[in-house]
Amino acid sequence: MPKAAKALFDPKRFLAKVGDGKTILNFDKNRAVFSQGDAADTVFYIQKGRIKVLVVSEQGKEAVVGILEAGQFFGEGCLNGHPLRISTTVAMEECLLTSITKAAMLATLQREPKFSELFMTYLLGRNSRIEEDLIDQLFNSSEKRLARLLLLLANFGKDGISQPIAASVSQETLAEMIGTTRSRVSFFMNKFRKLGFITYNGKIEVHNSLLNAVLYDKPEIKGDEGSD
Repeated sequence: MPKAAKALFDPKRFLAKVGDGKTILNFDKNRAVFSQGDAADTVFYIQKGRIKVLVVSEQGKEAVVGILEAGQFFGEGCLNGHPLRISTTVAMEECLLTSITKAAMLATLQREPKFSELFMTYLLGRNSRIEEDLIDQLFNSSEKRLARLLLLLANFGKDGISQPIAASVSQETLAEMIGTTRSRVSFFMNKFRKLGFITYNGKIEVHNSLLNAVLYDKPEIKGDEGSD
């Protein structure tokens, strides 16, 4: 391929179009993209919407382990030789996804440096998030974990202003993600609202004061597991 053509390659435009090994799919709210145990032979890219990632134990207990948003990949385990899905993914709202076959994904990663850079940036960011989540679970109270999760869901830090959480996230889901009970989440949410950290009118809106409380370890948010 000529160098001029190489320079024009746009990963986002590539992901937004149907092509060889690529399909554009719409998923309604609450529809499963794939289920734990399904054959793993495609990678997905989120153009629009949010995806909830769940795992189910052998005893049938279900837990939410992540929420993915536009600009993120999922299902990439197939590239590492995983023949079956290890989680279930469900649309939290109307989603627009790009489905890429394993063969097309590997070929594009090998052929297009800009696409490889985009995918590598995603992987590094996801690994950092996993490490942060582990530290959070080990050392922080459930109240602090909830505060951090709300900030992440609201994409805080992108422009420093209050932002609504786009998708409807139940207190049960929040409780599963931080490893506590729904009643504790309800208690903390009411506390955050009274302190002016959040507002709630159909959607949760997170304010800068919550970020300051977490960053500067203010006593309003307890830092020990005794608060549980």
